[in-house]
Amino acid sequence: MTSSIYVRSELLRNFRNWRFVSFSLAYPLILYFVVAGSQRHHTFDGIAFPVYFMAGMATVGAMIAVISSGARIAADRSAGWTRQLRITPLTTVDYFSSKVLCGFAMALLTIAAMCLAGTALGVRFSAGQWLTVIGLLLVGLIPLTVLGILLGHLLTPDSLAPAVGGTITILAVLGGAYGFLLAQSGPLLDAIKVLPSYWLVQAGKSAFGHGSWPAEAWIVIAVWTAVLVPLAVLVYRRDTARV
Repeated sequence: MTSSIYVRSELLRNFRNWRFVSFSLAYPLILYFVVAGSQRHHTFDGIAFPVYFMAGMATVGAMIAVISSGARIAADRSAGWTRQLRITPLTTVDYFSSKVLCGFAMALLTIAAMCLAGTALGVRFSAGQWLTVIGLLLVGLIPLTVLGILLGHLLTPDSLAPAVGGTITILAVLGGAYGFLLAQSGPLLDAIKVLPSYWLVQAGKSAFGHGSWPAEAWIVIAVWTAVLVPLAVLVYRRDTARV
């Protein structure tokens, strides 16, 4: 199996999954219109609430899209499909890049839908600002995509659903995706800033007021990625090498 064939089959498989439409698209869209629609004239964290909440709901939907890839991996493992791939021309790099690409394709659809929803509620950005928001969201999703792959090779299909759901909920709540932060200053806020989800939510604020993330955000994303990638490769090789 070649990389291009594998990517195409995975993309078709992903977009035929009704759970993706329900949770990564419908859920954040409905919540956005209900909450931001009633708060469209208010501000939060120094910017218009619809802008902040748009980035928050895009973060939630995109995290669901990329981390939930672990569920498909776990299903493949239980069926023996992942080990079968090892006897094809598909390399480890091809495998991981295909999973990342598929996760990003699903996340990009969610992000685009949220941007359109934001426009409907009066969010007005220049072309450069829209590109900044989308670009920062995609960059921030890199370690979370790898996290989904890691969980998929560590957990069984039965245990993965609560683990993924709990992980997404914790990251979203602590990151401020739902329109509130658990802390405005102090050690708790410092701890929250170590999470990639916090900087994902800040994408809207960065584009609106500053045009870029601070260096701290890039460091957080880089460290998470540097830690998770070798772990994901390790568990993949260990998992597929089992007799």
